[in-house]
Amino acid sequence: MNENARQRILNGVLPFEIFRFGTPIAIGMGLQTTFALVDTFIIARLSPEVAGPALGASSISDQLTAIGTIVSFGLTTASTAMIARAHGAGEHANVRRYVWQSILAVAALALLFGGGISLFARTILEGVVGVKGEVAAMGVDYLRVNAGGSFTMFFLLQLTSVQRALGSSKTPVLLLVGANVLNLVSSVLFSYGPGDAPAVFSWGPPIAAALGIPRMDLMGAAWSTFVARSVFLVPVVWLLFRRFDVFDRESVGGVDERVLRSMWSVAWPSSTQLVVRMLAMLMVQSIVARAFTTEADTTATTAMGIVFKLETMALFIAMGWGSAAQTFIGQNLGAGQEARSTRSGWWATGYNAVFTILVVVPYLAFGAEIVGFFDATPAVVATAKGYLDVVALSYLALGTSVVLGNCFAGGGASRVGLINDLIGVLGFQVPACLVAIGLLAGTMHQLWVAVAIAYVFQGLLSVGFYAWVPWTHHAKRLSA
Repeated sequence: MNENARQRILNGVLPFEIFRFGTPIAIGMGLQTTFALVDTFIIARLSPEVAGPALGASSISDQLTAIGTIVSFGLTTASTAMIARAHGAGEHANVRRYVWQSILAVAALALLFGGGISLFARTILEGVVGVKGEVAAMGVDYLRVNAGGSFTMFFLLQLTSVQRALGSSKTPVLLLVGANVLNLVSSVLFSYGPGDAPAVFSWGPPIAAALGIPRMDLMGAAWSTFVARSVFLVPVVWLLFRRFDVFDRESVGGVDERVLRSMWSVAWPSSTQLVVRMLAMLMVQSIVARAFTTEADTTATTAMGIVFKLETMALFIAMGWGSAAQTFIGQNLGAGQEARSTRSGWWATGYNAVFTILVVVPYLAFGAEIVGFFDATPAVVATAKGYLDVVALSYLALGTSVVLGNCFAGGGASRVGLINDLIGVLGFQVPACLVAIGLLAGTMHQLWVAVAIAYVFQGLLSVGFYAWVPWTHHAKRLSA
């Protein structure tokens, strides 16, 4: 365990240390979304009759799979908060114990989620979300592979977050860059196989032919992501064993119910608040699918699939800065430095705003070109650009609420964060969207306005909770 990193977190110049520690984490979390963006780029260049519905199918399936990832991230948040707090207090035996129990918890979740979604994939897509036509037909198999292989994402998040909680933030980013390169290569090989491919990917078919890889179209993107994550789990596990002193005979054993109960008591509110956010996005997707698409015309679903993947980039960058704040909050609370831990959250929020602006400005200036890069169909571009023009700037407020929500969880006050999100999402966003579509003009523009206003409300609400609610007094000791 890196004592120098611990001292920087506890005693270094706070703005500089937050920036140095958080930047690679934010970039790394942003890179998580590039798996989906790479696949979107490749899928969009399949044959025209396949590309449109495949984009819609992959988008909705990715959002559904993201629910499991977010629940897993809640467990990761809770366990790394416990690990960071124990590390900050110098309790190395507890660090080892929490690491092993968190691995057992994530493994159990992976079995439950992957099996459940795979089993009920058709019912979820057609009966719950309301997907129609070829989008539904393609989405079932894609969702089954994505959900069944989601354990790779769960463990990548968990094991790299353990390294982050112990003071390392750069190595996980390098591994994620490697995983994305492998995902690009394997996606080209599996999706196009030995058949026709765009000129930019002309190197792929000869390699696929030599290796005997068939053309799998949309399913190739699903399998390539699974392969890339699986391959890069190996060095992540190896580094955890070799570089960090977190495993010994006493810590590696059976289930410790007391630790898991303590972990879950922090995890479930954190997981629930993130799931609530994702369900709100799915609600918007479902409204669009039911109100603005038909069996023969699913262009609106395709457009929303693209913009939600772009939106997820801003969301995950905010989760990265929130994760950085968690480490500082956890370790400083463990060392009894409450004021420093609180300031960490504000600095992380400010840095996230800067990073979000770097994402939003291109969305606003080049929205049509960015969407057209994935699907140049005029109706798709017009719908997606209409959403970005109205909603993109509100990502600043959305990111603020995500970062501060992670801060609550990092300090063990995840129930405060949950209350904040329930008010913002269920109490405001859901009713606003339903009013916009049901009582006002019922146009997509009205729906976009409702979403943007809801994001701003959530950001302001989170700032109020963080600044004026004595959340540190509700924080758990995070030990067991």
